[in-house]
Amino acid sequence: MNICVVALGKIGLPLAVQFASKGHRVLGADVSERVVQLVNDGAVPFPGEADLDVKLKEAVAAGLLSATTDTAAAVAESEAVVVVVPLFVDAEGVPDFGWMDDATRAIARGLKPGTLVSYETTLPVGTTRSRWASMLSEGSGLTAGTDFHLVFSPERVLTGRVFADLRRYPKLVGGIDEASAAHGVRFYEAVLDFDERPDLDRPNGVWDLGSAEASELAKLAETTYRDVNIGLANQFARFADTVGVDVTKVIEACNTQPYSHIHSPGIAVGGHCIPIYPRMYLWNDPAATVVRSAREANAAMPDYAVDLLAAAYGDLTGVGVLVLGAAYRGGVKETAFSGVFPTVEALRRRGATPYVSDPMYSNEELAAHGLPGYDGEPLGAAVIQADHAEYRNLTPADLPGVTVLVDGRRVTDPARWAGVRRVVIGG
Repeated sequence: MNICVVALGKIGLPLAVQFASKGHRVLGADVSERVVQLVNDGAVPFPGEADLDVKLKEAVAAGLLSATTDTAAAVAESEAVVVVVPLFVDAEGVPDFGWMDDATRAIARGLKPGTLVSYETTLPVGTTRSRWASMLSEGSGLTAGTDFHLVFSPERVLTGRVFADLRRYPKLVGGIDEASAAHGVRFYEAVLDFDERPDLDRPNGVWDLGSAEASELAKLAETTYRDVNIGLANQFARFADTVGVDVTKVIEACNTQPYSHIHSPGIAVGGHCIPIYPRMYLWNDPAATVVRSAREANAAMPDYAVDLLAAAYGDLTGVGVLVLGAAYRGGVKETAFSGVFPTVEALRRRGATPYVSDPMYSNEELAAHGLPGYDGEPLGAAVIQADHAEYRNLTPADLPGVTVLVDGRRVTDPARWAGVRRVVIGG
C-alpha cells in the first residue's frame, strides 16, 4: 500500500523505514527542507538510532521511501497516514497543539475517502475524537468514521532502539468506531513484525483496546506509572540517607517478591516522555494527587543532589563543580528535560561555578544549550548526572582536584575512588 508518515523525526523516520522494509511505498512529509533533502539522499538527519543508516539507504535505493514538504500531496497519494508530529506541554501541563493542528489541517486538505489516519503522538485522553476527528472532517468535507477511518495508536519505543522495540511490545490501537479500529489493526499487522512473548497472557501483536480513549489512556498510564514508581524510589532513597541504609540493597530485596517492582532512584527524570506525560495526565485529571506528588518529588531531585554535595563538601561559594552528563540518559544525544539544567541552576544558587562535560557533546554544542563547557578550569567537586558508559571507569586521576564526587546514577566503582569522598543517593 501507499503510506504517508507525517514528521520524520526520531520516531517518524524509523517508522517510515520500517513500513518500507515490509514492501510498502512510503512518502515522508516534514516541514524541514533540510530533513527532506537528507532523507531523499538516504542520509540520516540525526545520530544514535541503531541500524537506521543502513535501513534508510536500502529503502531509498529500492524506491520505497521518499520525502516531501507537501503534506497534503503526500496524503492524497496514500491509503494510510501515520502522524508523529511533536506535541509540547508547558510547565503547568497545558498542551500546545500548534504544530499538530497545522499538520492535521494539511492532512485534511489531501484526505480522500477510505483513508486510515493514525495518530501516534501521545495525547490527552479524548483528543483524537474531540479534536482531530472534527478538524479532519471540516478540512476535507468527509465524515470521520464514515468516509475515512481514524485511530489512536501510541508509539511505545525508545530512541536508539526503535526497531527492536517495535518488535518487542504489542501495538495498541483504539478507533473512534469499530470499523476504524478494524482498519487500524489490519494496517499495523501489515507493517510490523513481533517477537514471541511467552510472558504475555495473549499473543504479541496488534491489540485493539476498544476505543481511542482507552488507547490514549494506556500510553499516559504506562508512562505515568514509571514516574510515580521512580518518585516512590526517590522518597525511599531520601529516607534511607537519614538512617544510614543502602536503598539499592533494600530495593533488590523487595523485588525478589513478585508483587514488588520498585524502580531505581536517581538525580533526575528526563526525556521527552516520563517528565511530560504525567503533566498531560494531570491536565485530564487534576485531582490525581499521587501523580502530582510523584512529579514534584522527582523534580526536586537535582536540588537534593546538590544538597548532598554541599553537606559533604561544605560551602560551595566559588568552587568549580563539574557536572558530568548533559544528556537526559546515558548513550543518547538528547537534552530534553535533562537534569543537567536544574543541577547547574542549583549549583549557581549555592554560589558554585558549574561546568558541564559530556562525551557526546562538544563545548560549542553545550553552549548552544546554554550550558557552560569545561576547559580544564580548577575543580573541587563533581556530580554525575547521566549514566554514560564512559563514566563507569572514572577515577580521581580523571578529575584532578576533586575531593567530593556525587554519583547521581551509581555508575562509578567505589573501589576506584579511595581518597575521594563518593556520595550516592540513597546511602
